[in-house]
Amino acid sequence: MATVVIVGAQWGDEGKGKVVDIYTEYAQDVARYQGGNNAGHTLVVGNEKTVLHLIPSGILHEGKRCIIGNGVVLDPKVFLQEIDNLKAKGYLKDDSQLVVDGNVHIIMPWHKAIDIAREKAATGARKIGTTGRGIGPTYEDKIGRRGIRLSDLVRPEIFARKVEEFLPEKNFFLEKFLGEAPLDAQEIVAEYAAYAQRLVRYLGCASTLLNENIAAGHNILFEGAQGSLLDVDHGTYPYVTSSSTLAGGACTGTGVGPRFIDAVIGISKAYVTRVGEGPFPTELNDAMGEQLRRTGQEFGATTGRPRRTGWFDAVALREAVRTNGMTGLAITKMDVLNELETIRICTAYDCDGKRLETFPRDAEVLSRCTPIYEDVPGWQSDLSGAKSFAELPAKAQAYLRKLEAVTGCPVVLVSIGPRRDETIQLLNPFG
Repeated sequence: MATVVIVGAQWGDEGKGKVVDIYTEYAQDVARYQGGNNAGHTLVVGNEKTVLHLIPSGILHEGKRCIIGNGVVLDPKVFLQEIDNLKAKGYLKDDSQLVVDGNVHIIMPWHKAIDIAREKAATGARKIGTTGRGIGPTYEDKIGRRGIRLSDLVRPEIFARKVEEFLPEKNFFLEKFLGEAPLDAQEIVAEYAAYAQRLVRYLGCASTLLNENIAAGHNILFEGAQGSLLDVDHGTYPYVTSSSTLAGGACTGTGVGPRFIDAVIGISKAYVTRVGEGPFPTELNDAMGEQLRRTGQEFGATTGRPRRTGWFDAVALREAVRTNGMTGLAITKMDVLNELETIRICTAYDCDGKRLETFPRDAEVLSRCTPIYEDVPGWQSDLSGAKSFAELPAKAQAYLRKLEAVTGCPVVLVSIGPRRDETIQLLNPFG
């Protein structure tokens, strides 16, 4: 029996969906522990692409239990659309394959309206780059004890009472401060009552189910969203998401104790990208950055926004290794670098003339940092035929060993393309 946490080791979009899909083969249960539909996990099976925003990526494997933990915030409309899309493709033939914790907080129309209006009103450095999905405002209400949970939604009288209780304050804020139109309580109650009728069949307790299955000897895979550097406590605040993206979030977001976590695998691109605002020391605003964006098809799975691109940042990665207690790295999109003669790795920063080898916790300080690079030769060849580490070109092997050296974490998996069969496993965390 083993329990493995999958985390993003950069600013998100690292390819976690594919790695979860690969590791699901060895697990009985896959649990999502934080975030909402601001995340997009792209999976390619054969030649068919599937994009998931809420449902764990393991859902493409028949017979695997997929659990949405209490740490997630859920948009019922998006969730149900995702279910319908999966069923239309022949997946999720058995509804018991999917469980949603009753303590999941529900994204309400006022959360989305406030999220969009705030970002629209913000200027310059005040813009966060939010997706406008209502994620942040939902977490605000969760912490402020003004949230509506799934267990409330499926009980009509309680749900209606809470909407009537909370909406006047939200409408006041929307109208008087943000200059937006108010929302109608009866319309909201009617719309969400229809969602509740379908959602009730998935209602369960993630903590009870997962702990029972751990006791029974199941292999468990925990799936995070976004990336370590977007963690609300340890990321580049305030340019972060609103939840705990680190491995520790798997415990609070599902109700499984930390002594049951056996391994933490960080997912990292062979370079780095970022979506939205915030400091990004290795960002490339030139032809090379555009080449990485074009070759890597770096456009957000959720928003379609072009991602910012840059060279691999070992300083930032070491921060992620430390804060997550990572036991292994999965390096994705190695094939994007196939054509490059020289590849750069940032091993330290220069900040106001001082060399930094640890990641600044202050975003303003980070914004003043410039990268100190080490150059390594590219392999300039196609990786697609490689089925093992030994079959990779010698220079590709050397690049991966260099990443291990500068991050202090062993590489356990290498992705050389989007499909399942374009994956090399050096070490399986499930043994």
